[in-house]
Amino acid sequence: MTQANFLLLREPLALLVLVSTFESFSAYARVVTLPETIPVRYTEEEAGYVTVRPVVRQTFRLDELLDMILSVTGKDAARIRQILHSGTVVYHFYRYLWAGFNADEAELSTALTRFPDADPARPFEADKCTLAVFESAGAHPKHLLELDRTTGLKRRIFRGHSFWERLIEIADNEKPPYQNYSYAHRADLYRLDLNGQNILLIAQAAESLAPGNLRSALRVLPDASRILLVCPRSPGTRQLESLRQGKTP
Repeated sequence: MTQANFLLLREPLALLVLVSTFESFSAYARVVTLPETIPVRYTEEEAGYVTVRPVVRQTFRLDELLDMILSVTGKDAARIRQILHSGTVVYHFYRYLWAGFNADEAELSTALTRFPDADPARPFEADKCTLAVFESAGAHPKHLLELDRTTGLKRRIFRGHSFWERLIEIADNEKPPYQNYSYAHRADLYRLDLNGQNILLIAQAAESLAPGNLRSALRVLPDASRILLVCPRSPGTRQLESLRQGKTP
């Protein structure tokens, strides 16, 4: 056998070895069955420098981990699957880490059905609102002010009504349209678009009904374009309401 023939016989063997070696080293983990529990560690997220804060270790149920991720991503299965694979997410200034895994798409889709969906047919119910978020205009609006009901219900002396009561009355008269479901708030969001008429009514209410500190905070009103009204669902319709009890900082 000549040297040339010997080289020709060696080439297919080398190619087979190359293919076999490539297939045995995947850049991603194999798809696995969703685990029932996931060991998680978390610490405070500190941007710009190395933190020396202690790391806390805890075991999460799958639903608990998904509940937290949903608050960051919304019900976006592709992003959730990516985060599960990456093994890290930042939530409320804490970084959570776990051994990443490639979730089976069908199993993940089934798991996500246990969480609420947006419901555009759900009517606005003023008495359920607990938070009003004043936002600026633009494609990426800024939160100018978050006014919770407890703060808004505080009355000025000798006033029979609160600013919150008047704000909700104005919103209820306009029947604000449904915006979305917020997993972070576990609530439905309704959007009150501000115009020349209703912003004047709200400004008058701020001037006559809001206590001093709240009246100062409401000076953002001229820069606001809309108000998101946050209305939590009743306990009977909120799924996994108590998942985070004792689980997250």
